[in-house]
Amino acid sequence: MAAPNNQILTVAQMQAAEQALIAGGTSVDALMQIAGQGAAEWIWRIAAGRSVTVLCGPGNNGGDGYVIAETLRRRGLNVQVVAPKPPSTDAAKNARQAWQLPVASSGKGVDGAILVDCLFGSGLSRPLSPELALLLRDLAGRHAYRVAIDLPSGVSSDDGKALNDHLPEYDLSLSLGAWKYAHWTMPACARMGARRLVPIGVSSVPGAATLIDRPDLGPPASDAHKYRRGLCTVIGGEMPGAAVLACISAMRGGAGYTKLLSESTDTQLPPDLVRDASPLSEAVSDHRIGALLAGPGLGRSDDAANRLRTALQAGLRTVLDADALMLLQPDMLGKDGTYIATPHDGELDRLCHSFAVVASSKKDRAGALARASGMVVIAKGPDTLVVAPDGRIALARPASSWLSVAGSGDVLAGIAASRLAAGRNPFDAACEAVWLHGEAARLAGGPFTATELAGKVASAYAACL
Repeated sequence: MAAPNNQILTVAQMQAAEQALIAGGTSVDALMQIAGQGAAEWIWRIAAGRSVTVLCGPGNNGGDGYVIAETLRRRGLNVQVVAPKPPSTDAAKNARQAWQLPVASSGKGVDGAILVDCLFGSGLSRPLSPELALLLRDLAGRHAYRVAIDLPSGVSSDDGKALNDHLPEYDLSLSLGAWKYAHWTMPACARMGARRLVPIGVSSVPGAATLIDRPDLGPPASDAHKYRRGLCTVIGGEMPGAAVLACISAMRGGAGYTKLLSESTDTQLPPDLVRDASPLSEAVSDHRIGALLAGPGLGRSDDAANRLRTALQAGLRTVLDADALMLLQPDMLGKDGTYIATPHDGELDRLCHSFAVVASSKKDRAGALARASGMVVIAKGPDTLVVAPDGRIALARPASSWLSVAGSGDVLAGIAASRLAAGRNPFDAACEAVWLHGEAARLAGGPFTATELAGKVASAYAACL
């Protein structure tokens, strides 16, 4: 199970986790005090003596807002509360009663340095009314710094969709109790600013998704040799540069030996990259191969499809990327094979069509594809997630937007193949590859080319030792 501070919960899972706390003897009022005071601590530091406006809704998220306001007031800050609707839950009513100052019912004439949005939290499933949406935008426009409590109002927690147009951008989002999918899912996550977690005592939840953190890697064993560290092979194709780029990445991702399987000798290779020019069916029969990568630069011709089918018939632990994903058909995969697929949104659409998967959100499509195909799926993009056939889900923290460059996917695929060749199970290999890819981008700065990105993979690996 994921650690409590690293798990990502659906609305239903979060509600069940809160009910477990209540069943264990913690009252709703006590939970509200814990959440509100924890959030107030962050806001106190940020405010640095400046004025704060708290926008409270009618539910328990609004109740958290009253606790925040009263906590900050007691510490000496100038605090205003705006509540367009009265509290509707017992705990929120109690928190409102504890607030010692008047409450404004509209935002007229209200301004300040910091706006705290406690209008609605993770339970919201419908758009804000036009009046509330206007109030939120109006107040946001009159405060230079904006903080969302749990989630920005107007955001769907489980899929990150914006329920209203023209929602404000925030400088800080404070998640209460556990992370929600929207914190790490586009388009919502792009407008949340920095994200911090306020613990309220939630335990680890079985089946929860997790955030991808820095992997715990180590140096080779004292008696290691290149094959024991893993032989990683990459199939060449019609555009050799992409396969070479994947090889360069794989060489820096932990595997002890990387080979390019290409019968073409036209491309000049780095001196430490081995080319195997034997027929593909012969090359993939080497029992020492730890993992195979197919797709970068493969092409989409009939010959490319035949090369892919030949490679998959070898029954190797395989990473499928780029052109391989466009050519892949269900009958090409072995029933008990080990596979990682690395689709971007367009390739994910194609795979869903090929495997007769129908789902709406990116998470649901990737999950359904993993179950239908048996592949671990890295659904890459600005909100990358990894899904296993058994239902495990891991989400990546935002990586550098400079990764939106040609060839960055080849680098990711090469790292994934390297981790698979090194003996990792496919889900762990995928998660490690995603983290190393993001860290390499951070180290590369920006702007960078894919070659420059690949050159930083070894440094990213070193950060895990």
